[in-house]
Amino acid sequence: MATNVTVIEPSGILDGTKAAKFCQEIDQLVMNRVDIIVVDFKNVTFMDSSGLGALVQSLKMTREVNVKLLLCSFNDQIKMLFELTGMDRVFEIFHGREELEQKINTNS
Repeated sequence: MATNVTVIEPSGILDGTKAAKFCQEIDQLVMNRVDIIVVDFKNVTFMDSSGLGALVQSLKMTREVNVKLLLCSFNDQIKMLFELTGMDRVFEIFHGREELEQKINTNS
């Protein structure tokens, strides 16, 4: 059985003004019955606590329906935010998209 993987690439600043839209996008993907959602942060320049909250909410939503939520390509600010809040131990995070794709292909 093929794995249905969808990649989303937020850009700019992920804060309170974009958090609701981000959650809606994840919700839509869950309703479309994807197996894995990849959030690639390569174009995100900054994320605040609202953005982090949107990710936590998205993780809860995906876990309820057995959808994997994988993250990759953090810049130093986002990496530090995750480490300071302990979220680096909650989410499955990959250095880059290549590493993440290898993991997906290995598990398929």
